[in-house]
Amino acid sequence: MKSIDLKTEIPGPIAKKMLERRYKHVPKGPFNTAMTFVEKGRGALLTDVDGNTFIDFAGAIGTINTGHCPPEVVTALKAQLDQYLHTSFHVMMYEPYIALAEKLNEITPGTHQKKTFFLNSGAEAVENAVKIARKYTKRRGIISFERGYHGRTFMAMSLTSKVKPYKYGFGPFATDTYKLPYPYYYRKPNGLTNDELDDLILAKVEEFYLSEVSADDIAAVILEPVQGEGGFVVPSVRFIQGVKAICEKYKILMIADEVQTGFGRTGKMFAMEHFGVVPDIMTLSKSIAAGLPISAVTGRTEIMDAPNIGEIGGTYGGSPLGCVAALQVIEMLEKEQLCERAETIGNQIVKCFKKLQMKVPQIGDIRSLGAMTAVEFVEDNQTKTPNKELVANIVQEVNRRGVIILGAGLYGNVLRFLCPLVITDEQLQEGLTVIEDVIVELVN
Repeated sequence: MKSIDLKTEIPGPIAKKMLERRYKHVPKGPFNTAMTFVEKGRGALLTDVDGNTFIDFAGAIGTINTGHCPPEVVTALKAQLDQYLHTSFHVMMYEPYIALAEKLNEITPGTHQKKTFFLNSGAEAVENAVKIARKYTKRRGIISFERGYHGRTFMAMSLTSKVKPYKYGFGPFATDTYKLPYPYYYRKPNGLTNDELDDLILAKVEEFYLSEVSADDIAAVILEPVQGEGGFVVPSVRFIQGVKAICEKYKILMIADEVQTGFGRTGKMFAMEHFGVVPDIMTLSKSIAAGLPISAVTGRTEIMDAPNIGEIGGTYGGSPLGCVAALQVIEMLEKEQLCERAETIGNQIVKCFKKLQMKVPQIGDIRSLGAMTAVEFVEDNQTKTPNKELVANIVQEVNRRGVIILGAGLYGNVLRFLCPLVITDEQLQEGLTVIEDVIVELVN
């Protein structure tokens, strides 16, 4: 039985009227992918206001690894609603905040003593991780990497690499922030092996401390273990371990931005587990709470205790609803073995596109770590010229046919997959078939 059920064109008549209201009352700045409005979401399916049902391969930009409205989370939220909605942890504390901190301290990489506190968004987590790193080290500089994405707030935007649409016209940016190269093996210089590229970039890091800023003035290096908005670019174990070794050499903290890679997406609870590296600080959000706004900063106890009372926090940080939802999400991930499910999903997507690549030369590269999977499109495989227009057309047509999917990448030429980990094999295959049909039609 098919999951996609389209009763009208997209957008349908009700959605068209709502779009008029959207354009009249909401700024044009917030982007929209699917040009319709949700009525109901369950698992990996979304139904819009006109009764059209879609398979969701976007997962609210990676925030719902456990699917839309997981029953366990809904039940926990309803119970919490009967108790209290919000007191602000800074005014009167509540047990779910402590319980979630305990759980994250337990399951994040490393056996050292940790502490955790909560905020509202991934960007806020990044801002506060930087504040904590500076407070602890008494240094100013923060290094991020090319193609990295860390959010839209002032500091997070300064650390982000892609200019348009995230940074253009919003400067000047925060000082004492620096960007270094990050391996992109598909686009490495001709003649270099992956190991040689790693060595070249790591040597540039060392050179940077001689030519630009002293290592004694760098508080932290922040990186995504798999670059998200940058196009799901996966580094080698060797590279991540090399960065960590340099950090340890100069007593620089490593901040792992696991906002998009965390909570099972890559086949492990946290992506850093793939690399055998324990970061000093981690930023977490997105799929932590099945779509509720909450984020976390987890780190070594001595680092997290550097700020004094009142120097970190926020009125809504770690809301009771977010905390109880997150506790249920983690239980679901563990009980239902969704990390293992992520591996299966990723393998199926890769298998589909490896086969399709044989007859579609515009498919340049297929990258995957668990279910964090992407396909990069090019004009041809000799020049590797990014094919942004093709990806935009794929996204638009696929959405019109009942599958919601997103693009990504520095060049806008990457199709990325962020489907809920609870998606069924049948739903996954149905969605992939739609995507495959659209690609074949567009390139012929």
